[in-house]
Amino acid sequence: DPLCYAIAIEELSAASAAVGVIVSAHNSLCVSPIAKFGTDAQKEKYLKPLASGKMLGCLGLTEPSAGSDAAAVKTKAELKGDKWVLNGTKLFITNGKEAGVAVIIARTENDPGHRGLSAFIVPKDAPGFSLGKQEEKLGIHGSSTMELIFENCEIPKDHLLGERGKGFGVAMYTLDGGRIGIAAQAVGIARAAYEASVSFAKERVQFGKPIASFQAIQWMVANMAVEIDAARLLVWRAAWMKKEKLPYSQESAMAKLYAAEVAQKVVVDAVQVHGGYGYVKDYPVERYYRDAKITSIYEGTSEVQRIVIANNIFRDVLKGK
Repeated sequence: DPLCYAIAIEELSAASAAVGVIVSAHNSLCVSPIAKFGTDAQKEKYLKPLASGKMLGCLGLTEPSAGSDAAAVKTKAELKGDKWVLNGTKLFITNGKEAGVAVIIARTENDPGHRGLSAFIVPKDAPGFSLGKQEEKLGIHGSSTMELIFENCEIPKDHLLGERGKGFGVAMYTLDGGRIGIAAQAVGIARAAYEASVSFAKERVQFGKPIASFQAIQWMVANMAVEIDAARLLVWRAAWMKKEKLPYSQESAMAKLYAAEVAQKVVVDAVQVHGGYGYVKDYPVERYYRDAKITSIYEGTSEVQRIVIANNIFRDVLKGK
């Protein structure tokens, strides 16, 4: 149930944004495409350990030269006999260190655009698959962000996920759902910062009374409450539309765009409410401040979300170009 899933990711992220994204990336970016595009044999082999918690999953799409331009993937996959051989590097992969299996987008055709891409299921123990650099990040420290390296990496022919040359569609389907998870994560971070601010404002006394009695603080907290609820409702709408099997690409982009921007605004105000205490590690809002930024970057930047939204709004005009 996508709606229950969004609620769960928000709750996890309110406690730990790192745990929220670990669960979101596992389910949205690995389990979901295998469940949607996998063969019965692939589902039997991978979904059971992924669903039981015995195995963690990840998605390998981003590369040094392919970030927002997802169709610029250079990792290659060549069919040699009964095996696919992969060569290339993936960058900024959430869960990459611990994942037992990865969904990898690679180029199988000479076409330089999105039509030349295919998706693959690559187990961690595949020959030629290794881990590279682990990134040191501003926030979400509890979540690994890895470089994945493929050097003549061999996987069985039947580990192609979906149809050959249809990998871009697999990736876009996956990211549409993933944006709901990241939007829910952003709401969770914002909510945690809001709740910390309310608690602090009630307890912190200045000029002989709690700072919650000052209008400047009240207005900041009131704005937080309104914006968090609005963001949450956008997330729930996208999740409901997915549940009802309605087109939801625009709605998930809206949810992620707005929730990420709300999270970044709320954490700034939360630090301000805390004053000097908001800048030190004794209080959690400095962590929320660091964790929030990534929500406007991964699984499609805020700028990409605006492109997705605009493309849906002006679909008829753009098709006529």
